[in-house]
Amino acid sequence: MEDREHLLQYTIPQILRWRVRQSGSRIALREKDYGIWCPFTWKEYYENVRKIGLGLERIGFEKGMKVALIGDNIPEMLFTAIGAMSLGGIAAGIYQTSLPDEIADILNYLEVGFVFCDDQEQVDKLVEVRDRVPNVSRVIFEDPRGMRGYTEDKWFLDIRELYRLGEEVAEEKADHFEAMVDAGKPDDACFLCLTSGTTGLPKGAMMTHRNYINMGVQITKVDKLEETDEYLSFLPMAWIGEQMNSFGVAMATGITLNFPESVETSMEDLREIGPHFMFGAPRIYETIRSQIWLKIDDSYWLNRKFYYYFMKVGEKAAKYRMSGKAMPLGLRLKSLLGSQLVFRPLINQIGFLRLRRAYTGGAALGPDLFTFYQAMGVNLKQIYGQTEITGIAYMHRDGDIKPDTVGKPLPETECRIGDGGEILSRSPSVCSGYYKLPDKTDELLEGGWLHSGDAGFIDDDGHLVVIDRVSDVMHTRDGHMFSPMFLENKLKFSPYIKEAVIFGDQQEYVAALINIDPIIVGKWAEDRGISFTTFMDLSLKSQVAELIRKQIDEFNQTVEQSHFRIRRFAVLYKLLDMDDGELTKTGKIRRKFVREKYDEMYRALYDETISEKEVEAHFQYQDGQTTTVKTRIPFFTMDWQGE
Repeated sequence: MEDREHLLQYTIPQILRWRVRQSGSRIALREKDYGIWCPFTWKEYYENVRKIGLGLERIGFEKGMKVALIGDNIPEMLFTAIGAMSLGGIAAGIYQTSLPDEIADILNYLEVGFVFCDDQEQVDKLVEVRDRVPNVSRVIFEDPRGMRGYTEDKWFLDIRELYRLGEEVAEEKADHFEAMVDAGKPDDACFLCLTSGTTGLPKGAMMTHRNYINMGVQITKVDKLEETDEYLSFLPMAWIGEQMNSFGVAMATGITLNFPESVETSMEDLREIGPHFMFGAPRIYETIRSQIWLKIDDSYWLNRKFYYYFMKVGEKAAKYRMSGKAMPLGLRLKSLLGSQLVFRPLINQIGFLRLRRAYTGGAALGPDLFTFYQAMGVNLKQIYGQTEITGIAYMHRDGDIKPDTVGKPLPETECRIGDGGEILSRSPSVCSGYYKLPDKTDELLEGGWLHSGDAGFIDDDGHLVVIDRVSDVMHTRDGHMFSPMFLENKLKFSPYIKEAVIFGDQQEYVAALINIDPIIVGKWAEDRGISFTTFMDLSLKSQVAELIRKQIDEFNQTVEQSHFRIRRFAVLYKLLDMDDGELTKTGKIRRKFVREKYDEMYRALYDETISEKEVEAHFQYQDGQTTTVKTRIPFFTMDWQGE
C-alpha cells in the first residue's frame, strides 16, 4: 500500500497540487447533470480551485476571512472551499435545510463575509435576512435559473464571473497563486464545522488541514482504498462525515468523488455508480432497509419464503464472518446459495454490489439492524467519533466486528474512560477548539483529552461500547440505570416504527412516544383496506395502534429485566422533524426539547387513569405558516406486570 505519512506535512491545497503532478489526467470528480456524468480530472480540479481562489481575492477576500457554503453537494462547493483555503481563508458549511433565521445567526456567529449558494432557493433565504447579516459583502451563486431579478444588485455574483475574474488575475500575476498555496501550514484552521447541536445552538469546531489529512491516512491503514475506488458524495457538506471523505480520504487516497444530480435522485445515482465504499448516518440504512422490506413484501410468496429462510442462514453465517472464524462447510454452502439466489440480486438493485465496506456513524445503529445487513452480505461496520475529532475515532476491523460495539481506536488514537464513565480521546485529528468560545474549548479539551460527553466502557476485547450521552442516561425511580437510545434503536428494528422516544427517568416505569413509518404502515393499511387521508389520520387508527402494541409486546419479550420494558405508549400524530427542532441535522433526537414540547402527552403517559386526551397539534409548513389542530390521542397500557 502507498505510504501516505508524508501527506501529513501538506495542506489540502498543497496535496491537491501534488495529486496533479502524480496523476493529473485521472478522474478526481464526477457530477451528474441533466442525466449525464461529467468528469473533472485532478488537473481540472486544481485549475478551477485556482480560478475561484484568485477570483475571491479580486473581490476582496483576504487571509483569515470566511466563506460559507449552503446547498446540495456539487463540485463548485469544493472549488470554493479549497480556493478560500488556498488564500489562507476558512470555509464553513451550513445545512441546506436551515431556515433563514438560523442561517443569519450562524453567519453572524462565524463572522462570515462571503457566502456560496448553489441555487435560488438558498439565495432567497439570504435575501430574507439581508439586513441582519451586515458582514456578508458578496453572495456567489452557481445555478443562474431564477436569478435574473438579482443581476443588477452587486451583492450577488455569478460564479462564472468569479472564474473570469480569476483568469484575469492569473494572467496579471503568473506565480501569485502558487506562492499563496506554498504559504499554507498544516496546522492552519481551514474549516469551521458546526456541531450537531443536541443541547442547543451549534458550535463552530475549528478544523485544521492536518485534522482532515490525518483522518484520511489513518482510516486507510485499517481499510485499504485504491485510486480506482468510487464514492458517492450525497451527505450534507456541513456534516463532518462528508468533509472527512471529501477533504481527508479523497485527498489522501486519490479516489473519485461522485456528485448525484440532486438529493432526491441520490439513491438512483448510487445504483449507477456502484461505489466501493459508503458512509452514512443510521437513517440512511434504516430507509434502505424499509425499501428492502417493501420489495420483499411485494414479491411472490415463494420469494418471501426463500428470503426469510436464507436470512436465518445469513445471520448464522454473519457471526462467523464478523468474528473471523472459519465457517462450517455446510453453512458456507447454504450461505453461498442464499447469496446467489436472494441477496446478490437484492443488493444489486440498491447499488451495493461493488461495495466492499459500508460505514455508519453520527448516531447509534441498533445491533439488530447491524446484523440484518451483515446477514445479506453487506460488510457494514460501525464507526464512532464526533465533529471535534474529524468524525472518526473508533471503527470495526474486518473479522473483528461486534454488533453492540463501535470497534477499536484508529491508529494514532488513544482512548480512556474518565470520571462518570465519559469517553475521552486523544488524536492528531482533534480540532483546535470552538470558534470564539474559549470557555467551551477549555471544557472540551480539559487535561489534553477530548471530552466526548458520551458514556461508555471498553470490553474485554478492547472494543468500545457506547451507552448514551452522559446527560441522557436515565435511572428508574428504583435506581436502575438504562440507556434510552439503546431501547429506541431496538424498537426501531420493527419495520413499522420509524422513530421512538423513550422516557422513564425517575419514574416507576418506561414509556414511549412512537412515530410510525408512513410508507410501511401506509402500505400495511392499504393491503387491509383501511382508508386514511393524512399521516395524523393514519397514526390515530385503532388498527395501527394494535399493530404497534404487538411490536412493543415483541420488544418487551426480548428485554430480560422487567423494569426496562415499556409499560405505556402513545402514537405521535406527526413525524419528528429537524425543521421543528425535534431532531438535529444528523437525525438525533433533541430529547429535552421533545420532552418539553410534548409535555401534555408525557404527563398522560405517567397517569394510568388516562386512556385518551385532547391535545393541540401544532404544524409548521415549509413557507413558515403554522396551524393548530385539536385532536384526541389514545394512550395504551401494556398487559405485563412489573416483577
